[in-house]
Amino acid sequence: MIPTPDLSHLTKDDYKHVYEPAEDTFILLDALERDSEYLKSLKPRLCLEIGSGSGCVLSFLGAVLGDTGALYLGTDINVRAAQATIRTGAQNKVPTAAVVTSLLGGLERRLARRVDVLLFNPPYVPTLEDEAMMAQDDKGIAGAWAGGMDGMGITNTLLKDVEAFFIFNQKGEVLISRLFRPDLKRSIADVFRIQVVSNSDVRSPIITLGSTSFFHVRVNNVYVMAVTKNNANAALVFEFIYKFNSIARSYFSKVDEESVKNNFVLIYELIDEILDFGFPQNSEIDTLKMYITTESVKSEAAVREESTKITSQATGSTSWRRNDIRYKKNEAFVDVVESVNLLMSAKGSVLRADVDGHIMMRAYLSGTPECKFGLNDKLLLNKSDRDATGDDDAVELDDCQFHQCVRLGKFDADRSISFIPPDGEFELMKYRCTRDVNLPLKVIPTVVEHGRTKVEYNITVRTNFSSKLYGTEIALRIPTPLNATKVDAKFQHGKAKYTPSENVLLWKIPRMQGGTEASLTAIADLTSTTNQKPWARPPIDVDFQVLMLTASGLSVRYLKVFEKSNYHSVKWVRYLTKASGTYQIRI
Repeated sequence: MIPTPDLSHLTKDDYKHVYEPAEDTFILLDALERDSEYLKSLKPRLCLEIGSGSGCVLSFLGAVLGDTGALYLGTDINVRAAQATIRTGAQNKVPTAAVVTSLLGGLERRLARRVDVLLFNPPYVPTLEDEAMMAQDDKGIAGAWAGGMDGMGITNTLLKDVEAFFIFNQKGEVLISRLFRPDLKRSIADVFRIQVVSNSDVRSPIITLGSTSFFHVRVNNVYVMAVTKNNANAALVFEFIYKFNSIARSYFSKVDEESVKNNFVLIYELIDEILDFGFPQNSEIDTLKMYITTESVKSEAAVREESTKITSQATGSTSWRRNDIRYKKNEAFVDVVESVNLLMSAKGSVLRADVDGHIMMRAYLSGTPECKFGLNDKLLLNKSDRDATGDDDAVELDDCQFHQCVRLGKFDADRSISFIPPDGEFELMKYRCTRDVNLPLKVIPTVVEHGRTKVEYNITVRTNFSSKLYGTEIALRIPTPLNATKVDAKFQHGKAKYTPSENVLLWKIPRMQGGTEASLTAIADLTSTTNQKPWARPPIDVDFQVLMLTASGLSVRYLKVFEKSNYHSVKWVRYLTKASGTYQIRI
């Protein structure tokens, strides 16, 4: 394991001006370490990080690559951050330079096609566009997290565009083509047909030939393909392709050669509306369906009425909702779903514990309702809030992202958010929690190897929640040595079965009350082998679900619905904490 760079030279005063490494930073470090062999094989000469901040990531990359003679360059709009990057490089003996600029301002031509490794951990907290622009103008620490609308404002500034869009049949014939740049000719389709469609050995969805990259997805018997000559973000391009497929299915159910031929006029309308000069624009299905339609010619009165709706939705403040929705029964369902990630040592100490949370909402409400949603009184959205308030009992959430309908104007005052919800199901909020995680289950394993002939297990499971609640679908995958021949297990709760093909003893408990415990003892018989390696002792994987419990401590205090007709609405709130393959206890 490669150690985290030494940051002891940075003080609390530095972190008032420079983004302190947090969970997103460590996730990026883990990704770099996981791909270390590939990064070394590139033999990079120039490594660039945009928004280098403290310099932690750039110095870690230097440790991953070792002494290769590469230059490590960081850019940051914050002068204090650029200084910290250089100091961190010197502290960790990584040759680091820093330039004070926004993204790649003034460096694009000089660095074109010369950067071997590009790192960018962009500002991703959703904010108003004005707030993001002010943060960039102030050139302070806020620029490290203020991401603009949907948290993608700064990222989209860096990303490049799609230069051509095609749909081919399985023979390589062009069914749909749209070029957005004069430097690309329609003959580029022949290159794709020869290099991809006619070449059965090609399996990668991305093909780069010279300076041109082809991104394609096969759907039934057609290829949907985007072309760019820029260093475009691959994830963004594929996100667009899959979004286009989703929109097309919403119009004509199935995307195949016949449907493309039957609806080519509609498809061109969609492409022209979704892509503006190659840049993805409006992709909201409900909004698109209001003014791109395959219906017959309408009366003038209907057209005028529809035009009024189009103008208010496409250009208004609620592009995600029409105002003419009606229900006989008005209901709102809120599901707070949390997935617990745990890694616990064999001695019972927590090595890592965090929660991935989602607040899902299903709104079946008439008109244009205003919803007000209250969370815990003591709720912090970042670590600095805890330092400022000194409240150790507060629930601390990280990486909060809200749906675009949410307004956070009163959140700081009373921990409430207001919004006009989209119709149907949508994700209102997602978040992470890395502090004071309440672990629903405690697993106490005792595994003893008796020479090379057998292994003895004593596993205890305890539920750490109220006796009024129940854990369900509890499953423990207990590993056994590769040379185990049989396993004899004794237990009083649930069922246990040895699966030789997977080398696990699977213990399932359908239902378990809070404040109780269950035990299992087992003996695994081993066969002798000539070249026996020590058993690696993989961790125990635990799956479970607990209704009406949150591991983070997050709770919904109230949900109110206001609508001008003052109708009665029914509100439901449900909590679910679960784990599936991410709750591990070492043995």
